[in-house]
Amino acid sequence: MAGIKDVAKRAGVGVATVSRMLNDSGYVSADARVKIEAAMKELDYTPNELARNLYHKKSGIIAVLVPNVSNPFFAEFIDRVEAELYKAGFKIMLCNTLKDVNAEEEYLDMLNRHIVDGVISGMSSLDESIYSKIRKPIVALDRYLGENIPVVAVDHKEGGRKAAEVLIANGCRKVLHFRSAVEGESLYHDRHMEFQKIMEAHQIETVCYTLDWRRLDTEYYHQVVNEIFAENLEFDGVFGVDRLAIECMNELIRRHKKIPRDVKIVSYDGTYITELVEPKVTTIVQPIDGLAEQSVKLLCELIDGKKYKNKQVILRTQLRLGGTTEKTD
Repeated sequence: MAGIKDVAKRAGVGVATVSRMLNDSGYVSADARVKIEAAMKELDYTPNELARNLYHKKSGIIAVLVPNVSNPFFAEFIDRVEAELYKAGFKIMLCNTLKDVNAEEEYLDMLNRHIVDGVISGMSSLDESIYSKIRKPIVALDRYLGENIPVVAVDHKEGGRKAAEVLIANGCRKVLHFRSAVEGESLYHDRHMEFQKIMEAHQIETVCYTLDWRRLDTEYYHQVVNEIFAENLEFDGVFGVDRLAIECMNELIRRHKKIPRDVKIVSYDGTYITELVEPKVTTIVQPIDGLAEQSVKLLCELIDGKKYKNKQVILRTQLRLGGTTEKTD
């Protein structure tokens, strides 16, 4: 296999001249360029992209941190982000942070060592101070990680309000509410707070089930639903993420409940799985395309040297009616 020395010898120039041309790191005459390109073609020489990227302290790779790709929301987000990164000239390194307690810190260390050019963080279990020490391109999804790290999120208060209003309009009086235990700087928790506030204002009883945010797998969701129904709870409404809402619906149907006559269901996220079941689920849709587009846009700006302080991009949710609620005006 031909190397850079072979190209230099065939072109009749020095190795340093070939290196300058490949790395675009200095002057190379037009005549020398023609000779080098011809030599590369004759020798079928392919430049070492990794070495060239390391020379420029760039890898062309972006790490995207998510808790678990089996979760439909993160699966769709990854798919959209990869497409946006490709258009921007980057490759994706997919990082599942819940597989190991040290995984998130290890991926951030790769950023410091120039193995990746930037990070999109879709889930963080680390203290904010760890992120604050990093002076490299990072964009956060749905959580505050420091004043120098831009955040892309949706208006979760709006989403929680829309979900509550649909269930209220459908006459629900006792609602099963699946909520996350994570509060603090996680913006997505706003939907639970807003939902609960509106239900209380309308004197509607809620049964809150607090989820373990570290568990997003199918087995855990099965376990949660089994626990709920083992208590023989009575409820006429359900609010939770897509997977849990569908798990509940399936169990209700197995117990001969009619949807939406007996129980109304509203899910959150609006991923593709809400339209694969029958009846299709009424859902609060997060604009995953927009989240991916804005995350990559901001990250590219950071890589190009732009600085942000307390930057937030907040997108709107959308209510998509399905067959798990009655049609309302």
